[in-house]
Amino acid sequence: IPVIAVEDLTKYPSIFGGRVKTLHPKVFGGILYRRENEDDVKTAAEYDIPAIDLVIVDLYPFTETVKSGASEEDIIEKIDIGGISLIRGACKNFNDVLIVSSREQYESVLYILENKLCSTDLSDRKLFSMMGFKITSDYDTAIFNYFDKSIPSEWTITVGDGNWTNPTDLIIQESFLGQKGNSLRYGENPHQSATFFGDLDALFDKLHGKELSYNNLVDVDACISLLDEFNETAFVIIKHMNACGVATGSSVHEAYVKAFSCDKTSAFGGVLAANKTVDKAAAEEMNSLFFEILIAPDFTTDALEVLQTKKNRILLKRKQVEFGKKMFKTLLNGVIEQDKDLVTETSAEMKTVTKIAPTESEFRAMEFAVKVCKHTKSNTIILAKEGQLLASGVGQTSRVDALKQAIEKAAEFGFDLKGSVMASDAFFPFPDCVEIAHKAGIQAVVQPGGSIKDQLSIDYCDANGLAMVMTGVRHFKH
Repeated sequence: IPVIAVEDLTKYPSIFGGRVKTLHPKVFGGILYRRENEDDVKTAAEYDIPAIDLVIVDLYPFTETVKSGASEEDIIEKIDIGGISLIRGACKNFNDVLIVSSREQYESVLYILENKLCSTDLSDRKLFSMMGFKITSDYDTAIFNYFDKSIPSEWTITVGDGNWTNPTDLIIQESFLGQKGNSLRYGENPHQSATFFGDLDALFDKLHGKELSYNNLVDVDACISLLDEFNETAFVIIKHMNACGVATGSSVHEAYVKAFSCDKTSAFGGVLAANKTVDKAAAEEMNSLFFEILIAPDFTTDALEVLQTKKNRILLKRKQVEFGKKMFKTLLNGVIEQDKDLVTETSAEMKTVTKIAPTESEFRAMEFAVKVCKHTKSNTIILAKEGQLLASGVGQTSRVDALKQAIEKAAEFGFDLKGSVMASDAFFPFPDCVEIAHKAGIQAVVQPGGSIKDQLSIDYCDANGLAMVMTGVRHFKH
């Protein structure tokens, strides 16, 4: 394949030991000029800048050099400048340029060019552009991690207010969402410092009360995540990220009363949320309860007059904002990322596996229970009737313990479980849970299924007149 040396194109030698070679207008101009822009085309012609339609780059092996135990001098020389710039330039101009940023992409590129007669579609170029930005991001992250490990933690710099800050902390703060972050009163406990990176003003109008704390924010997230499962009028009460009250109703007042009756003890100091406007009747009903936060899409004027009588009570008017579909968590010396659990099974997706099928009312109760179940810490058991959580067993190391906890709580608050349904976040490896549930009066069960011993639970239900459905979807939450 005939080639043209970069020096022949630029008429400029490689200098500083090869550190500067491709950084030249004839190279970057050829990549970046817009082929359909008349001014760009004229400029390219005026300065004899050729169109460069395909850019292939193999970056200097920085990570491999670090792993080899090389000296810092050798490592620094493996920080690619021109290569990164070439990738970014080609990525930016994906309308006209195809960027191949890794050897692993060669096979795919060859296939495209062979099957499209040496041409590419915009979708091809944009996809490779995305992969190029991912590679430059990973490359820069590797460089940052090298410096982060090599710089002593006691090295500090001053920031705007004159405080001394560890450089790593400052970089993390300013890089996340482009913000420095907002300091919170403290973290989960007073001895832990905490910062929130995000824009609360884009989510809520704070109408009343003190500033939000770390624990407040965690519970607010859990609260609205569960509340968003419902289209009908619903009310949610959260305590330590788990629901202690959930109900639907014909009004916010009715939904609150039903939700509060689920666990009147745990509701104390909780985070409350409604998905419809809070009126005076609802406000007066909940005003006697000590709670941290109330979230709603709106409040009537007379409702606010009632609710604002408590000085520190936080009232948040929620804005319509679409959340991302990914979630992140720090772990060991890194971060793990996953898709959010956005699957919620309906009755149409529930497969009846017993001789007796659930009634329509039981199906509706199971749909309700599944919504609560997926937002509750594992192992979990949810007991419910149509439109109301009766009790839950949360965060137990045994599913049997979770069920026993739920049954005890239901009895404590005066709920008769006869005719109720049970939802489990994962399958039953033994029939013990359905047996305990049956003896407590539960009539129908919804669970994912998938145990090699599923038939044992099915057989027990058939022998005792219970209905059971399987969804095929597990909802672990840790």
